[in-house]
Amino acid sequence: MCRAARLVPIATLNSLNRTEEEEGNVPVETYRTADYHTAGEPFRIVTEIGTPIPGETVAERRVHAMNSAAIERVRRILCFEPRGHADMYGGFITPPDDDGADFGVLFWHKDGFSTACGHGTIALGVWAVESGLAEAPATGTTDVVIDVPSGRVTARVHTEEGRVTAADFVNVPGYVLATGVTVPTSRGEVTVDVTYGGAIYAQLDVTTVGESIHPSRTGDLIALGREIKWALNDSPVAEHPVDDRLSGIYGTILFEDLPRQRPDVVSQRNATIFADGELDRSPCGSGTCARVATLTVSGVLAEDAVLEHGSIVGSSFTARVLERTEVAGYEAVVTQVSGMAYPTGESIFTVDPHDPLVPGFVLR
Repeated sequence: MCRAARLVPIATLNSLNRTEEEEGNVPVETYRTADYHTAGEPFRIVTEIGTPIPGETVAERRVHAMNSAAIERVRRILCFEPRGHADMYGGFITPPDDDGADFGVLFWHKDGFSTACGHGTIALGVWAVESGLAEAPATGTTDVVIDVPSGRVTARVHTEEGRVTAADFVNVPGYVLATGVTVPTSRGEVTVDVTYGGAIYAQLDVTTVGESIHPSRTGDLIALGREIKWALNDSPVAEHPVDDRLSGIYGTILFEDLPRQRPDVVSQRNATIFADGELDRSPCGSGTCARVATLTVSGVLAEDAVLEHGSIVGSSFTARVLERTEVAGYEAVVTQVSGMAYPTGESIFTVDPHDPLVPGFVLR
């Protein structure tokens, strides 16, 4: 395994990623993006937003971004319609916390800034190698180290004969916060487990309420996931034991078991409903880490076993435990999630200064 070469400095990236035109005396905003999808879930990479984001760490920059009207405006421009949509996802590239990482990122979605994103980390690793920002061997493995609000993560990018063939997401430790939590819903009382995997997730076996993970059930799954999230979001089980900035239920993982094909492989399919009603098209990277932690502690996922985690669109991740550790008294695991991201295009978005619908809108 080889360590990624230092990336092009962020200041250089910024100068390459923003142009300015003039319409009369009014500047026209221009934003360049590189768009990827990981297992079907979009990820819009933005290296320059034209507005400084103060903070010594990525976690501090997230707090500032959440309270900055200027940064919120840019997020909405690039996420909301007509340039995005209600299920859009992306990130702003930032400097790292220190020289131990290659860069940082602020993850965002239609409702704000998230603490973690596994599918985005995979996309960022592939982007860094494919764009030449990270030096990689023609055949081999390159680690792209990224600072995110929940900590330091790694995108482990695999190449063969000059082509990226796969990427792994190595996450911060995940651990179970609570099990057997009862939640009243419109479908009756349900029982969930609550686990941290870079973000905090409630998890429900949907077969217990007569549901299945299928595109035809999308509306009902979103409604159920939102109910559970908001019922628990401000409860004690959603409190992070170390950093209150990570508290709150980020999403609800609705899952179902699939038939086992091998004794060392656990197969499940899930729909993760995150933020306020966004449905992850991928199996959810940080959510997969939460599921691995839950399944490991419960004994369902044995030592050296693999979780095959499917999504509602038929894509999949594989995940395994790399290391067992302890965090704040909780039994924790470091999980590696394996998948792949693919470029879908590069865009130059402009903002007409006379457009009355800036920064945009969403209909859900």
